[in-house]
Amino acid sequence: MNHVERDLSRQPKSRRHFLRGAGVALALPWMESMPLLGATTSAANKPPVRMATIFFSNGVEPIHWWAKGEGAAMEVGPCLEAMKPHREDFTFIRGLYNQQAFKSTSPHLGRMPNVLSGAWVSLDPSDIRVGTTFDQALARQIGGQTAVPSLVMGIEPNELRLEDGLSMIYGSCLSWTSPVKPATKEIYPARAFDLLVGDGSGRKLDRSILDSVLRETRDLQPKISRGDRTKLDEYLESIRDIEKRIERANREERIEGWRPTLAKPNMPRPADEIPQNVPDHMKLMLDLIVLGFQMDKTRIATLMLNNDLSQMNFKFLEGVKGALHLDLTHNGKAEAAEAMYLKTNQFHIAQFAYLVDRMKKIDEGGSSMLDNSMLMLVSNLFDGDTHSAEQMPILLAGKGGGTLKPGRNLDYMDKGDDNRRACSLYLSMMDRMGVKLDRFGDSDKRLANL
Repeated sequence: MNHVERDLSRQPKSRRHFLRGAGVALALPWMESMPLLGATTSAANKPPVRMATIFFSNGVEPIHWWAKGEGAAMEVGPCLEAMKPHREDFTFIRGLYNQQAFKSTSPHLGRMPNVLSGAWVSLDPSDIRVGTTFDQALARQIGGQTAVPSLVMGIEPNELRLEDGLSMIYGSCLSWTSPVKPATKEIYPARAFDLLVGDGSGRKLDRSILDSVLRETRDLQPKISRGDRTKLDEYLESIRDIEKRIERANREERIEGWRPTLAKPNMPRPADEIPQNVPDHMKLMLDLIVLGFQMDKTRIATLMLNNDLSQMNFKFLEGVKGALHLDLTHNGKAEAAEAMYLKTNQFHIAQFAYLVDRMKKIDEGGSSMLDNSMLMLVSNLFDGDTHSAEQMPILLAGKGGGTLKPGRNLDYMDKGDDNRRACSLYLSMMDRMGVKLDRFGDSDKRLANL
């Protein structure tokens, strides 16, 4: 039995408080009054460490991706404009790479599915094979502590076509449960919501989950402090808000994903189109990550903002006209196209900044949800135009439950190949989640100075 296959029954069980109704258990956020309601140890009431990976495809414009200095005095390049208010909340990491991606002869599909594993990618069309990703290695060990072992989401659907003779499943899947099986990626906000707010099985809710727990909520409120009553109200309102937004989006047929092109088809169901309302879709998915963490329904999440070789259209951005993401990132360094590429980079970073900002504002008893989390933003390439894989753009936000010191600028570019493996970062992050492996991917070292 290897390190990622240990018996989950040996893991400590979390003492959580729930509101229950209509067969559904709604996990409550951390509240200071909980010791009064039966929790007996400080460890049981300490917020857990969570981890989320936000991925965007096809790299960055290198001349705009940089950071200098530290803390409030940190200067950042144009790509990172949205992160300026959060300079003390994230670490800029330069120079980490995946050796197998760097060596691959496939400029895209050999450098995408192994972002979170560092594994070799089979280029034999008859043998789809990568490696278990570190989020799924975590889920095997600690996923049993929550209803949803890991939340795997995306914006674009899985593609089944071939690209250069290889399956685009490589370009559609960030998270892999085994070397030959990608994790199921959810692109429908409503289904992800049902997974989190329901019983973890994804069953469809036929009425508001809040309606089924309001009676117990009324019984609970007199037993908790005034501050916790406010926190509980805010928490329930955030669930109601997401419900309303999903309902509204469904009525307006704005939920992205695989939908017919006609409201009432007058012919056999047509092929699904690329989603058009990208910003709202992304925001909903990010809010669902926050909700999943706040409910403690999951502690591990991944979100693909776009697939590799993405056909996402960024015409919703001012100054970006009719351009697909793939075309913008493979622009031959044309000046006008580079300017639009920068805008897409800035948009992706703004999504990450939104998640950071939301989690900073959620109090968990003297620390924020961001303090108790690790959020990683990453792309599979550095310069998308040249397909360079000698390093990966990475930001790491949060304090990991007090084990990380953000607001820094870490440069590993000149530290030697063995000291700049991305898998060393993943080993270090798994340590902070309570999972210690001797080796992962291409590394048996923890990342120095993290």
